[in-house]
Amino acid sequence: MSIGPKFRNILGRARAFLSNRDANVAMMFGLSLIPMTIAAGAGVDMSRAMIVKSSMTEALDAAALAVASTNGLTTAQMDALAQNYFNANYKTDPSYGTPAPVSVSTAGQSVTVTSHVPMPTILMSVVGMNSVDVNSSSTVVWGQTKLWVSLVLDNTGSMTQTDGTGTSKISALKTAVGQLLTMLQGASSNPGDVEAAIIPFSKTVNVGTGNVNATWIDWTDWLAAPSGGAPSNLVGPGDSCPWTTGTNGFTCQTTPVNGSSTTGTIPNSGTYKGYICPSVHSSNAATGQGGHYYNGCYTSVATGSTQTVATGSGATCGTHKNCSCTGSGAAKSCKASLYNHVWTTNATSTWDGCIMDRTQSYDVQNTSPSSTATNFPAENAQSCVPSVLGGLSYNWTALNTEVTNMTAGGSTNQTIGLDWGWMAQTTGNPLSAPALPANTSQYIILVSDGLNTQDRWSGDGSAQDSGTDARMALACTNAKAAGFIIYTVFVDLNGTQGNSTVLQNCASDTNKYFDLTTSGAIITTLNTIGQQITNVRVTQ
Repeated sequence: MSIGPKFRNILGRARAFLSNRDANVAMMFGLSLIPMTIAAGAGVDMSRAMIVKSSMTEALDAAALAVASTNGLTTAQMDALAQNYFNANYKTDPSYGTPAPVSVSTAGQSVTVTSHVPMPTILMSVVGMNSVDVNSSSTVVWGQTKLWVSLVLDNTGSMTQTDGTGTSKISALKTAVGQLLTMLQGASSNPGDVEAAIIPFSKTVNVGTGNVNATWIDWTDWLAAPSGGAPSNLVGPGDSCPWTTGTNGFTCQTTPVNGSSTTGTIPNSGTYKGYICPSVHSSNAATGQGGHYYNGCYTSVATGSTQTVATGSGATCGTHKNCSCTGSGAAKSCKASLYNHVWTTNATSTWDGCIMDRTQSYDVQNTSPSSTATNFPAENAQSCVPSVLGGLSYNWTALNTEVTNMTAGGSTNQTIGLDWGWMAQTTGNPLSAPALPANTSQYIILVSDGLNTQDRWSGDGSAQDSGTDARMALACTNAKAAGFIIYTVFVDLNGTQGNSTVLQNCASDTNKYFDLTTSGAIITTLNTIGQQITNVRVTQ
């Protein structure tokens, strides 16, 4: 590469200056080395100081958040907790210096954590500056408002599914909610400042059998006979079951006890002679009735009368067991006994505590129960979620016990979970929330691992159901209009189900919807939400 004459002239003069041995030139060059060395040293050591500062700030942030989230600590305990968190998060190499012990100070609703590092210099030492003191601090404040939080938690059968690490969704959910409850407890300056409700759900919610005599329960559906009316009055002991799953959606079972073995024949002896007991409704029914138990049986009481069922030379009793034929030839006549059938219900004491959707449109509102239409209908179903919900509480031990006892089973109806999360923060029956204190923020956090598949009216429990989604959309709109801030978490392992539009739209804003693909992400996500709603934040 060639250079021009002017550039060659400049290079020549530079070489001459550097090789010049005249006293003035050498002195000037020597003196210029001092600021050049200082400048270079300052740049190198400044970069090192910035690394230390950044690492210290991150570690102090973690320490301050830990102290602010833990209530009731003594000064010594705060110092120890802050130091432990700082040590766990400060990752800079020891060659950059050893941090001084962490100092903690509090003022009102804030916690400030400070430390400093005497960082050894590299090049600045040539001018006598052997170390630079790098200082950092972190201040955290927690919110002034009170909190009511409803944790609406999917307890459906698919929550037993595991991710690639072998962690089940229900296990991760229990861990995550436990940590969130600890955070909520720590954010409460005074008992009752923060309260939470645990609302497990599947197709139904379980309010506990202790509410069997509650005035807000509607027993109409629970006690009702199957639609279609009583069996023919010619059906009695020993005869064939009058129902088939293909036509009626259910068949017969041997006793009135839900889940008894199915039978094709009406019992002809024993305690339940003549009892015609419907079995559980076929689980694949797309009418929302799948898995529904009918709580009772038809009894068969002989009237003492008969009815002719066949005549003529070829007459037979056919399938009628309580029947006899007389005469012969054209005069032959076969007569079967007649029965009265009375629907006899099971005692309500056999109820397992589950409640289904209220009558529309009360199913998407928080209207206080006061009539058949507004009361909560009892349900006995195969998918009755075992986990019992509870109202608002700051008994953190009891709340954790509710979480520990959660068990997965059943199909997905997010609407009923959301509505009961709303009811948990509503005064009066059924969960008796107190009057809302001043300066109280109301939250609903809904965690679900699937798409809606079934409610009281539609869905078969296996595929996404648009009817249930439509009810969910209405419930979300109403709850947000009532002032609730809603977070929604969709746990879609490996991304196999796609996006949950109804959950995304339910969230108060796009930043409050989370789409997760691993079980472990439930833990980190609820931790993030917990920090947001408790308003524990780093301010400087």
